[in-house]
Amino acid sequence: MSSQTVEGFTGNSVAVSVLTSREQLRRGRWSFPRWRVLGVVAGEREARSGPKCTLIRCEDHLQEYLWRDYSLVLHRDGGESYWSNLTAARPTLFVVCRDGEDGMMSPVLVTADYDEAGAYGEGDDQVFAVPMPPEIQHWLERYVVEHYRPQEKKKRRRRS
Repeated sequence: MSSQTVEGFTGNSVAVSVLTSREQLRRGRWSFPRWRVLGVVAGEREARSGPKCTLIRCEDHLQEYLWRDYSLVLHRDGGESYWSNLTAARPTLFVVCRDGEDGMMSPVLVTADYDEAGAYGEGDDQVFAVPMPPEIQHWLERYVVEHYRPQEKKKRRRRS
């Protein structure tokens, strides 16, 4: 799988953008933001020097942001995790986010690897699971078929 004809898909990586939302919630006298990741979009990497984050919708207490120029990168040693993800009832992408000093939550990583997402979730990072777009699912399936070979189970011999 050297390269794909789909724009943004090359070998073991694909350009993605992340859609997030910030909603200002009220509980009694308290007000606080609730961040969510709404989804991931596959596509061509933006070849411009504009802002990485764009406010795309603003209503009363809700804002939606589009974060550009991220990559979903696949690694050969992640084959088992990718296979498990693809055979699950709902294939998922994981978006790892961090809170910034400015109060904005920003994505730092997009992955299809359960293990990698779990490792980030054990720290201070927030991990959001979103449905895997069909074009990424097909690309990931091709990658797994080409690169993943399940390890054969070995029977252990009893010691006499």
